[in-house]
Parts: sequence; C-alpha cells; structure tokens
Amino acid sequence: MNIKFYPFQLQLRHTFTISRESHDIQPSLIVGLEEDEITGYGEATANTYYGVTVENMMQKIDSQRAILENYVWQTPEQFEALLQQVFPNDPFIRCALDIAANDLYAKKLGKPLYEVFGLSIDKPLPLTNYTIGIDTIDKMIAKMEEVPWPIYKIKLGTERDIQIVSALRQRTNAIFRVDANCAWSVQQTIAYAKELKSLGVEFIEQPLPAEQIESMSEVYEQSALPLAADESCRTEDDVVRCASRFHIINIKLVKCGGLTPARRMIAQARQLGMQVMMGCMTESSVGISAIGHVLPMLDYVDMDGALLLANDPADGVSIENGKAIYPNRHGLGVELK
Repeated sequence: MNIKFYPFQLQLRHTFTISRESHDIQPSLIVGLEEDEITGYGEATANTYYGVTVENMMQKIDSQRAILENYVWQTPEQFEALLQQVFPNDPFIRCALDIAANDLYAKKLGKPLYEVFGLSIDKPLPLTNYTIGIDTIDKMIAKMEEVPWPIYKIKLGTERDIQIVSALRQRTNAIFRVDANCAWSVQQTIAYAKELKSLGVEFIEQPLPAEQIESMSEVYEQSALPLAADESCRTEDDVVRCASRFHIINIKLVKCGGLTPARRMIAQARQLGMQVMMGCMTESSVGISAIGHVLPMLDYVDMDGALLLANDPADGVSIENGKAIYPNRHGLGVELK
C-alpha cells in the first residue's frame, strides 16, 4: 500500500466567522491509500483551535510511513486499531487515513460504502442545514437569501444574538438551528432558549465552553429547547459524559478519528437514549461524502462544508436543496478533479 498526499488551500465563498475566529481559507489534507491500482481517499482539515496544520499532519504520517504502508489489514477496523496505536493523540490524522481505508475497502468490494455498512439510502434521509456565519445583520440576511434552503444553522455568540435570529426569521419560514460555539453562560442559555423557541429554532448547539460540561446539567433541566454537544463531544469517551447534559451529540469525523470510531459513537449514543447529528469542519467533497455514507444512521446532519467553498477539489456526494445526491460509483463515490 502506498500513501499519497494532496494538500489544498480551500477558498471560502464568504469570510466565515464564528464566536472565536474568522477565516477566508481552509487548509486541508486529502490522503490517498493506493493498492492494486485502486485508491481510497480520506480528508482532514487543519484547525487552529485544535492546533492542527496540514504540514504537521504530513510530517507525522511520513514519520510512520513504513509501518503504515507495510501493515497488512483485512478490514478498516483492523487498520483503525493500528492507527490508534501509532497516532494515539492525533485524531485528525486518524480520520484522514481511516476514511481512506474505508473508501479503499469498499472499492475493492465493488460496492458503495453505505452498502458495506449494511445501510440503505432508499428511505427519506435527514436534510443538511446551510450555515450562516456571524456578520452584520444585513450581510447575514444577504447570505441566507443568496442560498434559499429548508434548514439554516445560524452561528451566534454576539451581543445581538436574539436580534439576529429575529431579523432572519422575518425573511424565511425555514427551520433554524443555532450554534453559540461555547460563547454563552448558563443563565444566558436558559433565557435565550425561551426566546429562540418562539422564533422557531429547533435546537441549540454548544452554548457553554466545553470545560463547563458539569454546568450543562442545570441548562439541561431548564432549557426550553433541546441541546446539542459539539466541542463537549469530541471522542468516544465523551459520549457518556454528555448523557443527561445534552439531548443530541454532534459527531465530527476529524475530532473522533474517522468513520470507524464515529459508528461506535453512534451506537453508544443510541444506547444512552440520545439523538445523533454529524457535522463537518469545512471539508471538501471527500470529507462530506464520508458523512453521506452514514447519513441513514443520523437524526440531523450538517454536511454543507463543500457548499461553502469556491474551489472544491473533488466530486462525490453532492447536496441539492438540503438533500444528499449519491454518485453511481463505488466506495465514497469520490473523484479528485
């Protein structure tokens, strides 16, 4: 097996702002696992919040290249077990390699990956939201009206959060979800939840800082809206801590280490009575397609990353008016342009 690197600077259509940062470029690493003239693709984006860069990911993979390329595995689960040993503290790297292994495995079987997982896309699947980043109210309205959509995720964490949602609500009857990205306090969240419910908001994502998870118990008891964990639910170990503090967990493939651990997290959340969402980190169609292949297992999904890009380097699962459209290809269905 040979490992190949495809680093990209993904250009966003608009400056993307959340409560803690803004950016116009999203660096990303697409990796290829090549065997018997078949290549499986995976992806992990860089992230300053988690201290991950494309250069660092490539350096670390290169340092373990011999072990990875010479390891003989029969299933992606076996390969992911090796990744846990080689990169115990690098879930972004594990994610890119695990997705690539799943893609390669399904391609060798001559099946789309969701079929390998025993899933069907014939039933109605969750629609993805379209994210509106923080900006002036007029610009947020313009971004929303530029892309008519059935569900919007609205990034909040300003001094005018309720005003923002009220203004957007006047322009659409679409479903709203809001994401504070750790910017609120307990009392703010409880107070805002009542107002946001009256504005047709479906749920609140990550209102408190991740380290304040104990305080989420109070919010959970008093919130008028369901609560989704994002920064508070990065890995498999976090799922049980979110029970009775959140109603929903939002799984990010790069944070948990890929499709293999994500599927375990979904099963664990179901056992604990929680709903499941999967989100993205502004990946190209490689990472977005990976989400698409577990879509039948989800209640909610945020897989709009490739829609936010001006230079998507891949084709794969696409989105039309919130609905996932699957290509007639094996594996992830991904091709690099």
